[in-house]
Amino acid sequence: MSEQAILTIALSKGRILEQTLPLLEFAGLMPEEDVQTTRKLMVDGPKNWFGFDIRYLIIRAADVCTYVERGAADLGISGRDLLLEHRPHVFEPLDLQIGKCRLCVCGPKEAVESGKSAAFGGRIRIATKYDYLAEQYYREQGLQADIIHLYGGMELAPLVGMADRIVDLVETGSTLKANGLIEESTLFDISSRLIANPASFVTKKEPVQAVIDHLRQAVKEREEKKS
Repeated sequence: MSEQAILTIALSKGRILEQTLPLLEFAGLMPEEDVQTTRKLMVDGPKNWFGFDIRYLIIRAADVCTYVERGAADLGISGRDLLLEHRPHVFEPLDLQIGKCRLCVCGPKEAVESGKSAAFGGRIRIATKYDYLAEQYYREQGLQADIIHLYGGMELAPLVGMADRIVDLVETGSTLKANGLIEESTLFDISSRLIANPASFVTKKEPVQAVIDHLRQAVKEREEKKS
């Protein structure tokens, strides 16, 4: 089968994948293998989906945007946080209403509740993996952020005096509480989105639109069951 007859969809590893699979199942788009346990990075999906065979790429969440933007994948599922941070040139046709959380500024409980800005000389130290969004936020506050880029364990940075605040995703807030931190402000509400390569949106319009329509119906059905 020629490459033109393949529709490639990039899926994020981890927690979001668990929430994605029920939507794919309802939409009739399930992979042929268990993508949560396989060591393969490329897995086959349904055959002859509106004239195309579907294949899945199982990759890091941070890489989904790049694969879709570069055309290595026609569609992908990515968190809104990564779309806002990296600003890829992709379409966002559907909010899947999964992976819901908040991107927040957080700090030591005592400092936040006292109203202390933690800034000195118009500068503030921020630990985050969202360099662009954090810098943009503090610029709007009239402060210059010294960004300390971390890949995880943000909550530790204020505890050891390395940062004044953190900018990170918050779901339940339990990890913050356990480390003596609280939310100071919310930058964005986050959920996972179906994204599409702009060229694929045109050249593979029928199968791409079919995926969008089937997943939209899956989201609608799930939300109706909740209510």
